[in-house]
Amino acid sequence: MEVLLAPVVGLLFACAVYLLLQRSLGHVIIGLALLSNAANLFIFVASGLGDGAAPIVDPLTKMTPEGSADPVPQALILTAIVIGFGVLAFFITLAYRVYRITGTDDLEALPAADRPSAEEDGQLA
Repeated sequence: MEVLLAPVVGLLFACAVYLLLQRSLGHVIIGLALLSNAANLFIFVASGLGDGAAPIVDPLTKMTPEGSADPVPQALILTAIVIGFGVLAFFITLAYRVYRITGTDDLEALPAADRPSAEEDGQLA
């Protein structure tokens, strides 16, 4: 199963990078969501897919059963999903606010405060 999911992870990363390099803020948001999902799937595949037993500690032996699944990647993915959702919600809100103020979602058309103007650019050279 890992052999089938490895190209899917690569394709998701490739699509995410392509969308992050676009000029539209909507494409950047979708690219960020794809990148988050690709990273989660990568952690899931890298941890190994198997049908191990649930990692529940036996009260008598104080140990997990032999061959049980590793809970750490599952906890990492769950945490990454929550953080990714929060970042994505903030980014959507920020993009909406930028669109309401400037009237465009084109990243090149947005006014930049930290870019030098044409006069300053000539003085720097």
